[in-house]
Amino acid sequence: MSVTDPLGGHPPVTGGPGGARETAARWAMLPLRLFLGFTFLYAGIDKYVDGGPFSSVMNTDTMEGMLLASRDDAAVPWLVDRALDAPELTGHGVAVAEIVLGAAVLLGLRTRWAAGLGTLLALSFWLTVTWSTDPYYFGADLPLLFGFVTLALAGGGPYTLDGLLGSRPWFLPHRNDRIFR
Repeated sequence: MSVTDPLGGHPPVTGGPGGARETAARWAMLPLRLFLGFTFLYAGIDKYVDGGPFSSVMNTDTMEGMLLASRDDAAVPWLVDRALDAPELTGHGVAVAEIVLGAAVLLGLRTRWAAGLGTLLALSFWLTVTWSTDPYYFGADLPLLFGFVTLALAGGGPYTLDGLLGSRPWFLPHRNDRIFR
């Protein structure tokens, strides 16, 4: 018996082509994409509405205070220092990045690229602000990081603009097209 043979000598139940397993595999990334897209879109928009750090109710001192409080325990304190050099620019940059990548992931537009950027953003949050969270699983950034890694590796699944546009937006050349002629 080979390690690839099913136990008991019976073939695995798949329900044939288009069976339950294939359907589940096809739809597996949709819940993750919806969760990450809504979460980051909401997080970006929330920074500009009432009570958010850049709304009229609050100012950038909130973000600056959070960064200062986490600086000594951060895994990469120099990254916190860079953010503290221009806290307003950093805050608006993060908010806009969250909105753009949240919308891209939610719509399935260049999903793998957006998930790659989400991975970098979640990694920077984890290495700076939530690094000292104890136990580590209380921090939200690590699960978000691995959610984005999974989405970047597997793609967006069904109901994506990428799929509607033939896996490439209209503004990018085909892979075989020469950019310069």
